[in-house]
Amino acid sequence: QVHLVESGGGLVQPGGSLRLSCAASGSSFTMLNMGWYRQAPGKQRELVAHIASGGTIYITSSVTGRFTISRDNAKNTMYLQMNSLKPEDTAVYYCNANGLGPDVYWGQGTQVTVSS
Repeated sequence: QVHLVESGGGLVQPGGSLRLSCAASGSSFTMLNMGWYRQAPGKQRELVAHIASGGTIYITSSVTGRFTISRDNAKNTMYLQMNSLKPEDTAVYYCNANGLGPDVYWGQGTQVTVSS
């Protein structure tokens, strides 16, 4: 069982920055593939960025060059650094983990609002 807790969301002006964190419980963090998803009102949840247990990174094209995903295995934590935020980045951001058998784990979500 893996418990994920996101933090770091909030209200920011266009062009601003936020850093999201996802803290994972348990002692198997290094084995987890981790990802950030987001869901805007009226839209489907979409993958934003993914970092595999071995470190391979994927960033979706709409945020490439603005968002960076990273993980600190010593702290059981994944991060999403979001720069040059745009109003269209407004969404609930969810942490996702898999890799320990067939189960997929989700955090409760953190709201990011980009508005002037």
